[in-house]
Amino acid sequence: MRADTPIQKVSHPDRILSYFRLEIWPLAVVTVSGLLCNIGMTAGPYFEGQLAQRLFDIMRGEKRFFDMLSLAALYLAVIFAVQGMRCVKRFYVRRFANDTARNMRHMLYNSLVHKSKAALAEESVGATMTRAVSDVDACVEGMRKFTTELFDTGVLLIAYLALLFAYDWRLALLSCVFTPAAYFIAGRLKTVVTRCSAAYKKSAGALNDATLDRVTNAVTYRVHGREGDRDEAYEQRLCDYEKKAVAANLWESTMQPIYNLISMCGAVPILYLGAKNVLGTGWTAWDVAAFATFFSCFTKIALKSSKAARLLGAVQKAQVSWQRIKPLMQDYIEPDTQTDLDFTQPRPLTVQHLSFGYPDGREILRDLSFSAVPGEMIGVTGPVAAGKSTLARAFLCESPYEGSIRLGDAELSMLSAYERSRLISYLGHQPELMSDTVGENIRLGEAREITPYLRAVCLDGEVDGMPEGAETFAGSGGGRLSGGQQARVALARTLYNGRQLLLLDDPFSAVDRKTEEQIMQNLRTLASNRIVLLFSHRLHLFPMLSQVIWLENGRGTVSTHEQLMGENETYAALYRAQTTGGETHAKK
Repeated sequence: MRADTPIQKVSHPDRILSYFRLEIWPLAVVTVSGLLCNIGMTAGPYFEGQLAQRLFDIMRGEKRFFDMLSLAALYLAVIFAVQGMRCVKRFYVRRFANDTARNMRHMLYNSLVHKSKAALAEESVGATMTRAVSDVDACVEGMRKFTTELFDTGVLLIAYLALLFAYDWRLALLSCVFTPAAYFIAGRLKTVVTRCSAAYKKSAGALNDATLDRVTNAVTYRVHGREGDRDEAYEQRLCDYEKKAVAANLWESTMQPIYNLISMCGAVPILYLGAKNVLGTGWTAWDVAAFATFFSCFTKIALKSSKAARLLGAVQKAQVSWQRIKPLMQDYIEPDTQTDLDFTQPRPLTVQHLSFGYPDGREILRDLSFSAVPGEMIGVTGPVAAGKSTLARAFLCESPYEGSIRLGDAELSMLSAYERSRLISYLGHQPELMSDTVGENIRLGEAREITPYLRAVCLDGEVDGMPEGAETFAGSGGGRLSGGQQARVALARTLYNGRQLLLLDDPFSAVDRKTEEQIMQNLRTLASNRIVLLFSHRLHLFPMLSQVIWLENGRGTVSTHEQLMGENETYAALYRAQTTGGETHAKK
């Protein structure tokens, strides 16, 4: 498909016919050119027979060489016209396939990016990769072959059969009785082909999983001396994949000679009874031209019928792929970018009587109220499993909450996902880095300068020392970077794309105290016109914050560091332990 061709939305993406309807005009051209081309293909056997007769007449002295030359010229002109129609048909079939592949991938991509993390986590990465890549290709290839062979095989077989029946209908019936046998065998093998193809796809997904696991966790396996076990497990996956691939290809491809042999058995009665027709003792009186035309036409039918049997295998393979991707082919979700909000105007944050819980109804937090204005930094802390991370995600509206969270006059739960993404920036526990360069992990497609943000997270010097600077690849999931570098790249990305409300969930857990203090100073400067909620179990920087929210036993206490030190013994003990007795490295 051309780069400037717009993506078309499919009305019923889970129905295969919808993709055919979407390409109605290319298919109309394919239909017209396909009919002209394949009906015209019958001129081949006819002219071959006439040329054989003309040669026979020249040998008997009844015709001249010029007669042969003029007939050959006419033959070439007809074949040239037929092949011209064939080129037109193939061009538009390829265009149909390219457009359909792009539309299918777009619908699949749209469905995947709008699935929740929980839904995606239910499936293996390998299976998802297989469906997103190879299954679409296999499905479209089946559609392309069906569209092509509908004319190159279906229409052409009918045209050839009509020609055979015109010459001798009895001999046509007798010689073509072997052709349906090839179709019958292909139909009987449908279950085997489908089962082997499905097993091959499943094994390919498992191999993708094993490959990803082996690469991603290579260091862990090496440190713990488990590389040998993992290599052995990987080899088992690889061997299983090879066996399944061979079985699938065996049933799909190696049966072709058998189809050809069965179809060509019809040549035996043609040679015997066709010779009788030429001698005048058969069912119909023939000359050499009729015999040559009939025999040539039959051989073309036999070859085409064997290709039709192979087409059934390709269509069955496509059906397997379609059944795998069909659940993901859902209605297109148009991004909602319509809004009346002014994202440039700073907004105060107001939280009133906020309560939320687990999906099963168990309460996590109840009746929390506080407010903040741009420029404020608020710390949120508490014992392990007090709900700090869940509170952070409540601002993203990943689960329903009771009460109110407002930025200015806008209630977060009433905003679209697009509007929330333009008002809130979130940094979670996992860096979630891409297998791209360090710079692209920060920019995410933008073109602004990243140096100030690398400097803000104290990473500029380390990036300058990398082989390609900011264009150094971070590796799969950031695996080529240390844990502290991954955390700071993720923080730099959050600041680079910073919105009015920054939710930072334990952003300093992988850096030392000196670096943490420097980043905190830089953060105060960069976020001078933003509201920052800092969720952390490390408290030694909390005296610098304007407010502190202490979460415990489902309740939240909003105060200042000084007040909590005098009123909350647990908070005071944690702070003193971290500042005078070393940091506590407990995980949330």
